[in-house]
Amino acid sequence: MVLIDLAKYRSDPAEKARISDLMSLLPIGMTSVLEIGARDGYICRLLAERFPRVIALDITLPQFDVSGLLPLKATVVALPFPDNTFDVVLCSEVLEHIPEVQTACSELVRVAKHMVIVGVPYKEDTRLGRTTCQYCGKPNPPWGHVNEFDEKKLTILFAGTRAVETRYVWSSSGRTNEVSRWLLDCAGNPWGNYCQDEPCIFCAHELGKPKPRNLVQKVCSWLATMINDFQAVFVKSHANWIHVTFAKEGSPATHQVLVASQQGHRG
Repeated sequence: MVLIDLAKYRSDPAEKARISDLMSLLPIGMTSVLEIGARDGYICRLLAERFPRVIALDITLPQFDVSGLLPLKATVVALPFPDNTFDVVLCSEVLEHIPEVQTACSELVRVAKHMVIVGVPYKEDTRLGRTTCQYCGKPNPPWGHVNEFDEKKLTILFAGTRAVETRYVWSSSGRTNEVSRWLLDCAGNPWGNYCQDEPCIFCAHELGKPKPRNLVQKVCSWLATMINDFQAVFVKSHANWIHVTFAKEGSPATHQVLVASQQGHRG
């Protein structure tokens, strides 16, 4: 069941900025690209304008028909390709969902011939927007995000490659604390991201809508809101996403090649 209005989502200024930045990182003069997490095919269609060969991969078979684009059902932790198959591998808005994230990153590097372009939420506080599954009763992180990322973590995950380009996109000041997180969990997380397509990370059922709160839960959620509002005065904003281009050691995708690529895009 699709809960998100994808047309509205794609028209959001932040989403437009995210995709525009990813496209600007693409190199010129390469022929094949693998996109991980193709979803509705929006980015794949843009890739097909630049690459003769595009593989659109997702955990369910992508349902779209575009010339030069091959949809494929597979998982990022076990990619069905030989080593060094694709000139470029693009993986955006995926790794935050993967429990076996180190395995996934190793697979991305393995099948890439020259470079891996990665986009993930930057320093996301996954205590914000939590939901409570109405089937198993367990609290879930927003959007099924089980991983948080910063520069250091990405460097560790992609050991053996070189980060040759790093971008920061949009801004966010979202931050909470353990007291507010605990209070909202007690309240059943009434204001969580229940519009998400991602199911419960524990039982895989649809999350369902939050139940009506009793008096104690209303008090808990009110206290959590007051604490978060007070904290917000002191919180500094940071980027919403980080995009990194990792070049494989020994590949011709050197920093100079990437700089020339960006100049070509701007020209």
